[in-house]
Amino acid sequence: MQLSLPLRDEPWLQPSGVPPEQHSDAPILFVRRRHARRYVLRVGADGAVRVTIPRGGSRREADAFVYRHREWIARQRSRVRPPALPAAQRAELRERAAAQLPDRLRTMAARLGLQVARISIGDQRTRWGSCGRNGHITLNWRLLLMPDWVADYVLVHELMHLRRLDHSPAYWALVEAAYPRFREARSWLRHHASQLL
Repeated sequence: MQLSLPLRDEPWLQPSGVPPEQHSDAPILFVRRRHARRYVLRVGADGAVRVTIPRGGSRREADAFVYRHREWIARQRSRVRPPALPAAQRAELRERAAAQLPDRLRTMAARLGLQVARISIGDQRTRWGSCGRNGHITLNWRLLLMPDWVADYVLVHELMHLRRLDHSPAYWALVEAAYPRFREARSWLRHHASQLL
C-alpha cells in the first residue's frame, strides 16, 4: 500500500521529541530520492514502512509525515497477511472442521426448514463456502478461525442458496430474514479476510 503527499512545510508534530518510528511494531526505512517531488509512504507485505524523502525534504519532515499518517499505517499493517500456519496445525484444524462444521450446518438447516444434500470441507483460497445446484455445500475449514457469529453468517449465506442460487435483492432479503446481523458479519470479513485466507 502507498500513500503520497506533496512536499510542504509542516511543523514538527511528534510530542515529547520521541521519534515516531519508536511507536511502530515493524521497521521504518527512510530513503532519499532527488527526483521525488513528494513524501511517499509504502507498507510492505511484512509490515515494514518505507518513506521516500523528496529533494528539498528533511528527515525531520519525514518523521512528522510518518507521525501524521500513523493511523493509515496501522490500518495497512492490520491487513498484512500473517505467517502461514504450520502444516500439522492446518491438518488438525481441518480435522476439527470436518468433525464440527457439518453438524453445525445441518442443525442450522433444520432450524430454517432446509435440507442439505451433501457437505464437504474444503481448502479454498478465495471463498468461505459454496453451494451447488445439487444442494452440495462446501465449507472452508478456515471458518474455525473466525468468530462464531461471523461463521454463522457464512453458513446462512450458503443455506439461502438452496432457496435462490443467485445474489439478487430477493436472495439478500432471505439472508437478512434468517440472519439479521449479516451486514455486520460481511463488514468483519471485509476487514479481516486477508488475515485468514
